[in-house]
Amino acid sequence: MLQPPSPISLLFLLLLLFFFISPITAANVTTLFKEAPQFYNSPDCPLVVIGQEDSHGLCSDDGVHVAMTLDTAYIRGSMAAILSVLQHSSCPQNVIFHFVSSASANVSALRATISSSFPYLKFQIYPFDDGAVSRLISTSIRSALDCPLNYARSYLADLLPLCVRRVVYLDSDLILVDDISNLANTQLNDAVLAAPEYCNANFTSYFTPTFWSNPSLSLTFANRNPCYFNTGVMVIDLSRWRLGDFTSKIEEWMELQKRMRIYELGSLPPFMLVFAGNIVPVDHRWNQHGLGGDNFRGLCRDLHPGPVSLLHWSGKGKPWARLDANRPCPLDALWVPYDLLQTPFSLDS
Repeated sequence: MLQPPSPISLLFLLLLLFFFISPITAANVTTLFKEAPQFYNSPDCPLVVIGQEDSHGLCSDDGVHVAMTLDTAYIRGSMAAILSVLQHSSCPQNVIFHFVSSASANVSALRATISSSFPYLKFQIYPFDDGAVSRLISTSIRSALDCPLNYARSYLADLLPLCVRRVVYLDSDLILVDDISNLANTQLNDAVLAAPEYCNANFTSYFTPTFWSNPSLSLTFANRNPCYFNTGVMVIDLSRWRLGDFTSKIEEWMELQKRMRIYELGSLPPFMLVFAGNIVPVDHRWNQHGLGGDNFRGLCRDLHPGPVSLLHWSGKGKPWARLDANRPCPLDALWVPYDLLQTPFSLDS
């Protein structure tokens, strides 16, 4: 008859589980990713000067400022996006990242993850108070769209230092295959933001009959030529945003939505209500979006006609999830070279 294990043996097994398994599971945000290659500036890149009050170079006007959200659910996508930006930049040492995370997130673990894979990266992480926006969020057609962090892009002007006057906002489910400075240098003229527009999309479908039947609401777009634009890729003049207090304008529409349901799709419609028809259009090559399929079935999509500078897996399907499930779409193969996931070791190896 087998003897039950002694208390000492049980303790030994528990210690093994703690030291060998927990780094792969509970603490995986600090151990899952490989170190990326280091990328260097071309000889003609401007010098990013770091002053005494700006030890991380976060305020340089000569840098390209990139804002992204950061959380454990999408961290694998974020790491691939960062790598793609650096790899295709002519001045990668001048790219400065501003990451926004939930205030409840383990910021130390997130910072360690970024630093271990990109030791030379200039970046800062800004906690975002989810509770402040949670009260304004209405349920949408896909629960993932209701995450408070999806609304952080509306608060960049408040979260980032005042010295950051222009930023490129990027979602975490995309990769660049072009120099980001070409996007960052978009001429905004007097506009607050720039993004690729899609005027052939059915703009009216983004708002409910309640909205269109109410003249005081539908006249919002009077004297404007509104088109759909995807908020996952935007160039934003933060100085003009702050001057016009556009965060409050977006919040006003969200408050109205809570009372009378004027749209169905998360954080996008409030942006369109405020900005559609008043943005600088960017070439479509900078947002080949929709590669994640539609919000209901997650079907595979093809690229839009024309050149490609940025591939965006917006929609339900994410390339890393489909790859892990052995059900990838053909275009997911384009994301794979930027995947920094490190295969976990096993006790048998």
